[in-house]
Formats: sequence, C-alpha cells, structure tokens
Amino acid sequence: MKTTQTGALTAAAEAPAERGWRKTDTTWMLGLYGTAIGAGVLFLPINAGVGGLLPLIIMAILAFPLTFYSHRALTRFVLSGKNAGEDITDVVEEHFGAGAGKIITLLYFFAIFPILLMYSVAITNTVESFIEHQLGLVSPPRVLLSLILIIGLMTVVRFGEQMIVRAMSILVFPFVAVLMLLAVYLIPHWHGAALQTLSLDHSGGGKGIAMTLWLAIPVMVFSFNHSP
Repeated sequence: MKTTQTGALTAAAEAPAERGWRKTDTTWMLGLYGTAIGAGVLFLPINAGVGGLLPLIIMAILAFPLTFYSHRALTRFVLSGKNAGEDITDVVEEHFGAGAGKIITLLYFFAIFPILLMYSVAITNTVESFIEHQLGLVSPPRVLLSLILIIGLMTVVRFGEQMIVRAMSILVFPFVAVLMLLAVYLIPHWHGAALQTLSLDHSGGGKGIAMTLWLAIPVMVFSFNHSP
C-alpha cells in the first residue's frame, strides 16, 4: 500500500503541471469569494464604519496587497515541499526540523482557534435572532442551540473537502444576488451624511483615524483569511 502511494505521488510530481484556468480554479475562486464576503458581512462593516468614510477607503486600498501577497507567499511555501500533498507542518519540518514543525503547528492552532470561537458565537447569535424576529418563535436555550449548530457544521465537514467547496461555490450565487438586490433597494435611502465624516479632524470626540485602522485592520485580515 505504501509503495503504491509513493509511486502515485512520484508520478504526480513528475507529471507536467497543467497550465491555464481550470474548472477547479473557478470552483475554489467562487468558494473563497463567498467566504470572504460572508465574513465581511458578519464582522467588517460595523467595526470599520464607525470611524467614518476615510478608514473604509484606506482599507479598500490595503485589502488587495494584504490578502493577495500574504496568501501567495503561504501557498508557495506549502508547495515548496518535496512530496506532493504535504501540509504546512510537514513542509516546516522538512526545511527547519521537527522542533520548528511543532512550533508552527502550535502557532497555527492559536491562529485558527479564535476564528472558530468567533464564528461559533456569531452563528449562534444569528440563528437565535432569526428564530425570534423572523420566524416569531421562542429560541431554544443557547447551550442547546449552539450544540446543535456545531454538530451540524461538523456533520457537513464529514462530507469531505470537495463537497464543501462545491457547495460553497454554488451558494455564493444566491448570496451575492441578495446582496446586490439589497444594495439596489437601499439606493432611495442614500444621503450625504457619510461624506461629512471624510475628514482628518477628530476634535468632535470621535475615534482618531489611526485608532480606527488599528482596530479595523485585524478584523479585515480575519475576514479575508483563507488559510484555514
């Protein structure tokens, strides 16, 4: 069995790399787009918008380099391993030894675990609010509701990577459509109050632009973090 797997990996490594855009690239692109927009809708607007329009403009400019170059560097590092299919721990161990592999695994855990906690709380709050305000029902106790939701998510994970990515790439279309419809629906309610915040003057007692960016950029990095 081990010989067969080694032979398959060797053949995959020696096979010429496919060039051009593939169907799997489109699937992953749509899935990642859906996760980025979903995280942004959940966490980003309120945290970023409280500081006015200028921080939003700065963050829009910073979004591409922060997201693209960091993920490209991480991807290239993971792909630098000699064997196909290695994860980040295996590649670190290959380059820097077993001790460094354990350290990067621990650091990666501390980077991912808070994300799981935040999403667990967020999805519980969202479903609880939906049950009470949209459905008009009495929400179950938070402990029971969160347990049901987490078990449901873990059940979805058991279907495997390809099924999850395929489902995400399909769900992104109605999600984006709803966002666009809401944007068009809110056009009559536009006003110029947001433009009044386009100023570096903070004498009114509001947050300074530096403090707003200091608090909002970590939220943006979290919202557009595809490494998990």
